[in-house]
Amino acid sequence: MFRRAFWFTTGAAAGVWATNKVHQKLRKLQPDSLAAQAADKAVETGHRLRQFALDVRSGMADREEQLHEALGLSRPAEARELPAPRRAVLEGHHRTTRTTGPTGLTGPTGKEDH
Repeated sequence: MFRRAFWFTTGAAAGVWATNKVHQKLRKLQPDSLAAQAADKAVETGHRLRQFALDVRSGMADREEQLHEALGLSRPAEARELPAPRRAVLEGHHRTTRTTGPTGLTGPTGKEDH
């Protein structure tokens, strides 16, 4: 009699446990839950990418400082004024780069067929 009561109770408990697990999985697969999970993953990925970018920037700054020291450029450079722009003076008429090729097509080389 006690054996039957034990197995009945064990079976009922296993059934309740399995039913709860199935309902939990079904709730996780509902569209609202899936959207929330996707949003959480996107936010987490954004935080990871931001941290990666910050790590890369700090590594770049460290390496740049090392290179400046190795090349003897560690002191700050004086601000220099940019040189005046050069203006090309064309003599005579304007030159063109378009030519007419043997096929009658025009282009920089005369070989374009478009």
